[in-house]
Amino acid sequence: MRVILIRDVDRVGTAGEVKDVADGYGRNYLLPKGLAELVSPDGLKRADEYRKAEERRHQALNAEMEGLAGLLDGLEINIKAKAGENERLYGSVTSADIAEEAQRLTGHEIDKRKVDLHDPIHQLGEYEITVKLTRDLIPTLMVVVVAEGVEGKTEEKVEEQPETKAEKKAKRKAEEPEPEAELDTGLDAAEDSGEMTMESAVDDVSDTDTEASEPQPDEAVEDIPKESSE
Repeated sequence: MRVILIRDVDRVGTAGEVKDVADGYGRNYLLPKGLAELVSPDGLKRADEYRKAEERRHQALNAEMEGLAGLLDGLEINIKAKAGENERLYGSVTSADIAEEAQRLTGHEIDKRKVDLHDPIHQLGEYEITVKLTRDLIPTLMVVVVAEGVEGKTEEKVEEQPETKAEKKAKRKAEEPEPEAELDTGLDAAEDSGEMTMESAVDDVSDTDTEASEPQPDEAVEDIPKESSE
């Protein structure tokens, strides 16, 4: 079957081109979807219009998908699956699984047909998968397939940061007792041990001051016997 493409079709051609396709593919897909029409003189005249219209549509789509492309490019997603010996999956990871997880992380709807996965994934590991949003915007995802019960890279726990010198110094300062508290503690300890009390400490000081201020008695003078004058 010979057709003129009205829109760009992956792996077939661009709008305005004349292509030979399988009859079933043309009748069951291209023509019903409005992606192509049978070759005709009038259709050939409209070929240039198809190209211009598709270019305008493509530019608008680029503007619409630019933000999503930025979110997807370099995005790492983890998909858990049951695995047996040799890290072989019991089932498989499909383009639908990848699109669903990417949609959950970005909050944007993603067509699974845009996920460029030629064959389903049957093995644990890391895979670079492209998503063809437009012919110009093709971001690359990092898909990490891990066994169920194993944390993926994006789920690793963040280690606690060590204390800085300033934080350690402030902590030590907060734990140090005040000078007055140290004095009180020393006196309390002396009282508890029976060595002295607050009252006795005061009395000792008062007695010492009193002794220092009292006048000392004159020394006794020995009587010297007078010589008799004969």
